[in-house]
Amino acid sequence: MTRWPLIVIALAVSIVLAGCGAASDVRAPNRDATLLLDFRPNAVHTGIYMAVDRGFDTALGVTLRIRVPSSSSDAVKLLVARRTDFAILDINDLAIARERGRDLVGVMAIVQQPLASIIAQPSIRTPRDLEGKRVGVTGLPSDDVVLRSIVAGAGGDPTKVRKTMIGFGAVHSLLTRRVAGATAFWNAEGVVLKARRPGMRVFRVDDYGGPSYPELVLCVTRETLQDSPALVRATVAAISRGYEEVISDPENGVSSLLDATTGLKRKDVQRQLDAVSPSFTAGARAFGELDPARLRAWARWRWGKRRRIVTRELNVARAFDGRYVPPAGRD
Repeated sequence: MTRWPLIVIALAVSIVLAGCGAASDVRAPNRDATLLLDFRPNAVHTGIYMAVDRGFDTALGVTLRIRVPSSSSDAVKLLVARRTDFAILDINDLAIARERGRDLVGVMAIVQQPLASIIAQPSIRTPRDLEGKRVGVTGLPSDDVVLRSIVAGAGGDPTKVRKTMIGFGAVHSLLTRRVAGATAFWNAEGVVLKARRPGMRVFRVDDYGGPSYPELVLCVTRETLQDSPALVRATVAAISRGYEEVISDPENGVSSLLDATTGLKRKDVQRQLDAVSPSFTAGARAFGELDPARLRAWARWRWGKRRRIVTRELNVARAFDGRYVPPAGRD
């Protein structure tokens, strides 16, 4: 892909900084920043790769370095240790981290709908059939709420499921029949598995009582918000622009991802993007919006009976700060 001339990009996105309501300081940060993904690169990350490929980050004074997690628990640890500036977290892992005293803050939604699911072998007709069987989990704390919610929502007993640690290996573990099911994202592993074994079952969390909520959230530490608001504002603006470009030009979004990574197949990424792209803005006024009403509904559901994975309710106002998201119609 050819990077756009920086002066063109700067003119196209400069209005973003002037329109953000987080603060009056719109100075460019002029620094490098690292962004840790939640998972191996896939179609849900195309907007981030597009932002870097097209130079939206550098035009706003940030040089983003995208990092891929080496294990499912990297993100929170690296954020807290200040070894990454930004990280994409599952919203439930953000809640768990805050319960454990980590003052992390979500500043932007990557998707507006749940992506969590249990993917199961064709013989599993309903999630309650997983009682007594091995179900693979990544090791993320949020896997527990997904597993319990779906199995219980189908009338089963989650305590009877035999959890097996498989890391990010859901595709391999299911194709080799090591497990009967696995917690995974329907938009990534689910798309790949259904293409390779069409009879695979996908049980989505929002089909078993879960509300609509932003599954993936861009997060920072409280210190970063306080010390580097210009960095947060510029990064959010650049990523937002990247996803807007992917929505209008999905083919080039796929190319941006493929050009920057290895081991991905265009056909798989295109299928994933076709599946997930409606979730980028579903029900939102602008890409990245953190809607307080939707967040409160998710917090009540997560706290509900049989799903409770923390000891006290989440303070939504402290856990999220959506002021950095550029408004709709900024152009």
